[in-house]
Amino acid sequence: MGLALPRTAQALQALREHIAMAIGLGTLALLCLSWSPIALLLHHTLPRRWGQPLGRRVATLCFRFYLGVLRVACGCHFHLNALDELAKRGPAIIVANHPSLLDALLLISHLPNAVCIMKASLMNNPMFGAGARLAGYIRNDSLLHVILHCRSALREGAHVIVFPEGTRTIEAPMNRIPVSIGLLAVRAQMPVQTVLLDFSSPYLGKAWPLWRRPELPLHVRARLGRRFDPPRDAQAFTDELQRHFDQALSAPSSSPTPCPIPPPPTSS
Repeated sequence: MGLALPRTAQALQALREHIAMAIGLGTLALLCLSWSPIALLLHHTLPRRWGQPLGRRVATLCFRFYLGVLRVACGCHFHLNALDELAKRGPAIIVANHPSLLDALLLISHLPNAVCIMKASLMNNPMFGAGARLAGYIRNDSLLHVILHCRSALREGAHVIVFPEGTRTIEAPMNRIPVSIGLLAVRAQMPVQTVLLDFSSPYLGKAWPLWRRPELPLHVRARLGRRFDPPRDAQAFTDELQRHFDQALSAPSSSPTPCPIPPPPTSS
């Protein structure tokens, strides 16, 4: 009898996590597929000066709503106050680590004028492509293409989101950063703000299958790291960026344990 209760509790927890996974994935698919035909129409009818701000604002609202669903229905806890402070600052290149498939939407949900550099294949994806094109996100076809469009977006006041690892993290604490990130920063001549994303579990990481249930409760926190001035030397900047991420993500505060709620941001 003593073993029955733990087994029952484990079964109930597993059921809860399967339901949460279905709600989470289903809600995201519903939001994206509902917006895609509208975004496709608007992309072909609205001028760029109207379509891009609208597309970015809708992306922020949809992803913020989605995170609310994950909080209420799925037992997730998001500590993202630092991103609200970042949204008040001027244009910058936002460089973040990439532990999960959720990373881009976490940032976009709190940065209403964000432009994300995306894999070219995702720009043609039926779930994300139309909305991404309307918002003016940048496909990573070539380094020159990325640099030119990043410079244009930054001059218009946007935050450009870059995941320098190129894929989700495989080599802890962070994959090797290519020098192309340094070249982008040198050419853009804008501040580079690092963002550190901490997860309490490797959910939706590179080794986590999409249909594997999460380990709940899930805690996610965003921290603002070092802010770099516009660099002059691409290789030196890339090396310094790598050192910063390696040190910051290896600190005890970023260990995979439930994240405490951070103090409210203070103005300087």
